[in-house]
Amino acid sequence: MMIRRRARSAIALGVTALAAALTLTACGDGGGARSADGKLNVVASFYPMEFLASTIGGEHVKVTGLTPAGVEPHDLELTAKQVGRVQKADAIVYLKGLQPTVDKAVADSRAKYRIDATAAAPLEDHHLPEDHAEDDGHDHHHDEAAGDPHIWLDPTRYAAVARGVGDGFAQADPAHAADYRRNTDELVGRLTTLDQEFKDGLKDTRTRTFVTSHAAFGYLAEAYGLTQVAINGVDPESEPTPARLADVQKAAKENGATTIFFETLVSPKLAETVAKDLGLRTAVLDPLEGVKDPAKDDYLTVMRQNLANLRTALGADGNAAPDATATPTS
Repeated sequence: MMIRRRARSAIALGVTALAAALTLTACGDGGGARSADGKLNVVASFYPMEFLASTIGGEHVKVTGLTPAGVEPHDLELTAKQVGRVQKADAIVYLKGLQPTVDKAVADSRAKYRIDATAAAPLEDHHLPEDHAEDDGHDHHHDEAAGDPHIWLDPTRYAAVARGVGDGFAQADPAHAADYRRNTDELVGRLTTLDQEFKDGLKDTRTRTFVTSHAAFGYLAEAYGLTQVAINGVDPESEPTPARLADVQKAAKENGATTIFFETLVSPKLAETVAKDLGLRTAVLDPLEGVKDPAKDDYLTVMRQNLANLRTALGADGNAAPDATATPTS
């Protein structure tokens, strides 16, 4: 799949303006209940939102994540207890359109502050053409019409969302507004550094094309002048048609792709099968929809590992091509 390329400066200006215009939905009387220790009671829909809420909120918030570690967020079905937590939250941090059950719970909630990531970084369309999507009979969770939800894989867009979360917390808890803003500034600074690392690390490569098991990396590709070729569409559970597989094989050969990437929360079998057919290796490119062990890794460490894996696959700085017989990364 070819990703539309645009000047990075234009993207940065656009998302900065959108972050400044972030709106917080206020309704009812709030209905929030502070935790027993007086902290702001925050519910976050899945890992990228939870990371922002915890990092920006610091000691002043109690964050409840709705998607457990190691669980694919598209598959989430809320329990009655989780719905109750959403209803009682002071603030909710979520990405509208990714998890329908979360969207419904948020709509029914009395929470005064509903911080939607897409208000700061609107979604773009990075889907495969419709004739490559095969109806496999499953009820897939992505709203294809809503656009690609993986905005957090572009550090600049993610920084815009961070600004929105910081502003939301400052409004919800004015007594600690200065701390929220300081934490936001520090995180945005780290994301800016990460962005520069990607720019520098992917500047000189033998190929600009990478192959993935599903189309999660459109924003990353757009940000750094790469081309993503995806076996599946944005929904990781969709089944590719024979025509799509033929297109992937052709694009991989024509562009000198060395690696087919799979991800940590989805079976690698399809990527391994295609890689075997093409004589390529496999490796992990993590879409960061969840982190298996939050005690060991976080958004920043996983993104830096993604950068290292991309540099190897793309032949950055004249690196030798990976051995096609290498053992798949696990």
